[in-house]
Amino acid sequence: MQSKTTRIARLLVTLALLTAGAGAVTGCGGEEAAGNGVEAPDTGQEPQAKSRARQVADAWDGSEAARQWRKGYYPMADAVQLPAGGLRDKADQRAFTTQNFVLRATLPALPRGDGKVRWTSGASLTLPLVKAREAYGRVARGGNDGPHLTVTGVKPGEMTLATSRGPATVPAWLFTLEGYDTPLKRAAVGPSKLPEPPIGPSRDVPADTLVPLDRLVEVAGDGRSVTVLADHGACDSGPAVHVLETGTDVVLSASVLGVRKGPCTAEMIRARVTVTLTRPLGDRILLDAHTGRPVPHEGPHASSPSWS
Repeated sequence: MQSKTTRIARLLVTLALLTAGAGAVTGCGGEEAAGNGVEAPDTGQEPQAKSRARQVADAWDGSEAARQWRKGYYPMADAVQLPAGGLRDKADQRAFTTQNFVLRATLPALPRGDGKVRWTSGASLTLPLVKAREAYGRVARGGNDGPHLTVTGVKPGEMTLATSRGPATVPAWLFTLEGYDTPLKRAAVGPSKLPEPPIGPSRDVPADTLVPLDRLVEVAGDGRSVTVLADHGACDSGPAVHVLETGTDVVLSASVLGVRKGPCTAEMIRARVTVTLTRPLGDRILLDAHTGRPVPHEGPHASSPSWS
């Protein structure tokens, strides 16, 4: 588990980069796993990293971890959804980013102990509901004299959220905001427990040849691309992300290109990398070759279980 200091440091770096505008990078071409009939052109990935990606795919294929993953609820989008049309001005955007809220409503009791997550496939999963006060606390830190959003009503409802198993309708708390016709929504259920991965972190592949991904940013609406955050330094040519696709998994391998020798500032730069897939992600598991785990998603107000 990461220390509080490490988490704060990573958050500060992320905020700085978001303020400056993180660069967008196109990921390297994919390699289709043998047996699926498609072989993408070689993209210059180091053999050790390529071998590690296949090891991760093979370990997850048919594993107990994969079975548990496909039965669970794992969000791949932020647990908070803004009112329809978004926030109206920069002041409200700043209030949301800094979690500066004023509560002028009663936080209701839970309508029941559990709520049901429902997928478009017809599958469902019952999970414990998050109390309104806890959900509000994850959205708001409290009010101060700066720009703030005022909550005038709170009630239970539903929202649609992207998950590892496709779109799902999940229980939510609906927060009415002063000046808005539609509510801010916050999921009222938490993710399922992350299964124990069938393979450990990489230990044999050299640094820079294979590095851990920071997080998943988003999956395109059509599922044909994924955007991740990848880290690199001040004395290199930037990050690269290779992809290995199988029928059940998509393994992403991050590396750092053009590392230059000599003195260099100890600086971590975070870049957005979009990787195109040969077919929609669907319910395939998105894995990090370095960690051997699902690529974590972390929104502004919630993180996936693989992040903790």
